Amino acid sequence: MKKLWYRQPAVKWEDCMPLGNGKLGAMANGSPDHGCIQLNEESLWSGTFKDRNNPDAYSHLNEIRSLLAEGKASQAEALACCALTGTPPNETAYQTLGELNLITSHSDYSDYQRSLDLEDACARVEYICGGVRYSRTLFVSQPDNVLVLRFTADKPGSVSFRASLSRSFWADYLSASESEDPDTVCMEGGTGILFRAVLKARTKGGTLRRVGSNLLVENADEAELFVSAATSFASADYRLLAQKAVEQVMAKSFEELFEAHRREYRSYFDRMELHLCYDSSLDLLPTDERLRRFRSGESDNGLVALYFDFGRYLLISSSRPGSLLPANLQGIWNRDLQPAWGSKFTININTEMNYWPAEVCGLGDCEQPLFFHIKRMAAHGRDTARIMYHCRGIVAHHNTDVWGDTAPQDVWVPSTFWVMAFPWLCTHIWEHYEYSLDTSFLRDYWPILQDTALFFIDYLVEDAEGRLVVSPTLSPENSYIHPKTGETANLCIGCTMDSQILRDFFRICIRASEILGTGEELASKLKELLPRLPKTEIHSNGTIREWLEEYEEVEVGHRHISHLYGLFPSEQITPQKTPELAAAAEKTLERRLSHGGGHTGWSRAWIINFWARLQNGEKAWENIRLLLEKSTLDSLLDNHPPFQIDGNFGGTAGIANMLLQCINGEIVLLPALPKEWPSGSVCGLRGKGGLSLNMRWEGGTLADLSIQSPTEQDIALRYGNTVTAVHLVAGINAIDTARLA
Repeated sequence: MKKLWYRQPAVKWEDCMPLGNGKLGAMANGSPDHGCIQLNEESLWSGTFKDRNNPDAYSHLNEIRSLLAEGKASQAEALACCALTGTPPNETAYQTLGELNLITSHSDYSDYQRSLDLEDACARVEYICGGVRYSRTLFVSQPDNVLVLRFTADKPGSVSFRASLSRSFWADYLSASESEDPDTVCMEGGTGILFRAVLKARTKGGTLRRVGSNLLVENADEAELFVSAATSFASADYRLLAQKAVEQVMAKSFEELFEAHRREYRSYFDRMELHLCYDSSLDLLPTDERLRRFRSGESDNGLVALYFDFGRYLLISSSRPGSLLPANLQGIWNRDLQPAWGSKFTININTEMNYWPAEVCGLGDCEQPLFFHIKRMAAHGRDTARIMYHCRGIVAHHNTDVWGDTAPQDVWVPSTFWVMAFPWLCTHIWEHYEYSLDTSFLRDYWPILQDTALFFIDYLVEDAEGRLVVSPTLSPENSYIHPKTGETANLCIGCTMDSQILRDFFRICIRASEILGTGEELASKLKELLPRLPKTEIHSNGTIREWLEEYEEVEVGHRHISHLYGLFPSEQITPQKTPELAAAAEKTLERRLSHGGGHTGWSRAWIINFWARLQNGEKAWENIRLLLEKSTLDSLLDNHPPFQIDGNFGGTAGIANMLLQCINGEIVLLPALPKEWPSGSVCGLRGKGGLSLNMRWEGGTLADLSIQSPTEQDIALRYGNTVTAVHLVAGINAIDTARLA
């Protein structure tokens, strides 16, 4: 059953039901008497764009590099906090749009249930009050770009309520109506980016009137509310756009609106399906009870599959074609004017993690907003590269915002001075090409690949051993003890993650140049530089070395495990190709976990993917349990804490990677299948080359496999320790699994 359901309204915002169409977001508490639907619009952010590039950066860059080379990390960091920070230091923040408030007299109710149907992207509330059964149905339509809320009752003339729009009391906004229409109220406001939200109603029977900023429905047979919103970021005509959206739906019935919404949404959601065998009677338990039961150690594979589907649902709801912006730290759902970390796009892991499940789960087109935002960033990244570093090309640091700001964010040494965002983001461009084989897409983004490479050609320096390294840099967001001074430090000359990212990125550029028949001179230069990047080394304690020097960590159980980028999402470390590094990666994970690592939701999700890549199904499963037990709210949303959505997306990707991986030219089947999942099936998992795979397994053994291919091609299938060459024809290919044993 693909439904979350509960026997009580949500008390905390984090336990509300999330809905969205990529542009509009809603969190519904489902309360019969004081219903609140918190609203978001993807492009409503604080402030305006500011050129924050620090013109003093370049004149102090070599001094900072020299201080690091001399072992004077604390002095280098102090100077960097003046010379290499943005001016001013902070980007804008994502903000709430406000609330749709619903007031009734239904305080004494019974037989209550609220649910979120993942197959219809629809929330429902049902209860009995005064002998009347009431129901509410809520969805956010992408075709019509409105929130739709329907009230019904099984007794005519029973629907009465008051509805209004509001925003946090310290926010600058106006709630009023510019027309004499008794069915409409509006809300406007904003700082820098301006917004307009419109609430419109219609009823069958009863009366509908506007009193001040409220819509009053009395004694109706049924009623419907429509909410639209638009911002000045999207269009100078945002006020007109918001108004038109609600007016246009008035000509359509609820059934027409719902069917259009459902059909569009399911064109994404129905692309794949996961079934893990479980006791279906558990579906009769509310989701929060199932989660409590799971936390106590009970088995519930149905809950795991539900969590997986919920992750796909959240990605579709917060980022899909038509969205202007990618999913941020909270997807699209944020209740604050000043949220944690600005609810921005944190691009030293979190934004990238948001899109890990996209390609493998058949949602590659949901990455479109990310790709568009990369272009938005590139326009500013050229200025940052030129002004701050006197380099060609483009650069970005560990955060960006609605404007695509690329200057350093805040003044926090463990993260601020990191310049690796663009090459990491470019791996998503390449991955999308690998899965889609869309050459026109790759050609469209070649200028960004090229300009990212130009920056690092100019920015890399030679270290004392003749290696090409990034300096200054840091391993996000970790600290080390300097062996000469004994001081805690973050800035360094080169680190393992930098070299791993650049190794991937340089290879991507070289391959893209060959495919597109362009950029030969650039590719030749990168071929020259590639062997000079530092190799991934093993520490004397048997773990992967995080820094180029053998430093002692301050916090062994740190949440970031950046030096295992080469294990995942990269393919540089695998049990088959690099067994010694794979063993060191395993020891790295064990050491981190034994000292309290994985204590944040997104970190635990990354760890699932690490174990999946190491083909250790039992360890991957153990960390799925821990993710659900310790870092998942009753709503199934990820708990950093506070709520961050990256753990949901990372967890979904981890489950997919336990079932299928496409690495080093091989398609690996059931690479990390745990004993907890002895039987099951998955349909529609995607492989590189445009492949779609259906699998069924029994008793832990692959039983059925079919592969749909867009073209005739040869592939290598790995199952266990056996690699089998398979020739595919265009269309559906039934594979004899006996051949793969």
